[in-house]
Amino acid sequence: MTIPSNDAPSNLLKIPSFEELGVLTHRLVAMASVSGSEQRICDAVEKLLRQASSHLSVTRTGNCLVARTSMLRPQRLLLAGHLDTVPPTEPPQPPVWEGRFVEGRGAVDMKAGVAVMVWLALTVAADAVLDSTFVFYDREETGSHTSGMNRLAQQARDLLAADAAVLLEPTGGWLEPGCQGNMRVRIGYRGRSAHTARPWTGVNAIDQMAPALARCSAYRSEQVVLDGLEYPQAFEVVGVQGGGDSNVLPDRCAFHVNVRYAHSRSHDAVLDEIRRLVGPEADDIEVTLDSPAAPPSLGHPLLGALVRGVEGRIRPKLGWTDVGRLAHMGIPAANFGPGDPALAHTPYERVDMDEAARVCRVLARVLAHGGGA
Repeated sequence: MTIPSNDAPSNLLKIPSFEELGVLTHRLVAMASVSGSEQRICDAVEKLLRQASSHLSVTRTGNCLVARTSMLRPQRLLLAGHLDTVPPTEPPQPPVWEGRFVEGRGAVDMKAGVAVMVWLALTVAADAVLDSTFVFYDREETGSHTSGMNRLAQQARDLLAADAAVLLEPTGGWLEPGCQGNMRVRIGYRGRSAHTARPWTGVNAIDQMAPALARCSAYRSEQVVLDGLEYPQAFEVVGVQGGGDSNVLPDRCAFHVNVRYAHSRSHDAVLDEIRRLVGPEADDIEVTLDSPAAPPSLGHPLLGALVRGVEGRIRPKLGWTDVGRLAHMGIPAANFGPGDPALAHTPYERVDMDEAARVCRVLARVLAHGGGA
């Protein structure tokens, strides 16, 4: 199957081979789509969905596409993936399809997953026992606040309504339910500037900060077990600001921490932990990013069907994805897609299309049979 230029797509098979998914993935990888430049790939996917399917209603907002069935099925499964990539390497990695493998910028993160979504939308969704929603969005790589998924959640939330969701981020074909929360915090300190020849006339802000910085650097978070999966937590100092002229006591300084936390902990609990570590000497505590954690939700019937489909290949998600945003909206969600996540954003992205076909078959079974898959 290919993205057509003028002709309608060829016959679409319900169970894809790695060759057929390879054709589509290779075509997607060949379309450069660095964050902010997704129009070409969005145009191509939109054209394919509109030409090839009468069972989908397609809504486009900017360079986001939402394709939905409306067959009054008892449940709805949402599948989502982003169209953009990080900038190319130097020299750029060319798009190559050789044997079972597709190579090139974005092959892993996450055009093989997008190809799976397109396949399912065109070949399985019409006859499924579930209604389905397919979300193709832009600017994921620029941050959670600027991504197309965030815009949809703010401006077109009804398009995202679903009973459960799967984000086809690369997981190597493992099911990775839930995700860690991601909080970044700036802790600021004030002093009083003075000449270093007369330091007793001022207050060195760095001296004010040093004890809290040492406590935070030494701190180690506990591990949390949810639904039998161990979710590591992390508390790391990731930046220090302050000082300047070598003969002036600094009157301001700050350090930044990044906290990765499990869903069993609330936003307030994480902030309380930070306040306890930095103590009353801190003058400013500013949350600069707070992306919510997501629970595994393996008790949900549709996610339970995924657990059965992957036959034991299940592990906790490390890091934050839009699964956290969907869970915050009340939609149980998991990460499940083709591609080795260790190769994402590297100079050598490479995806096994046999793995992509296996992911596609698992998702097709869930769409076709619901929680009984």
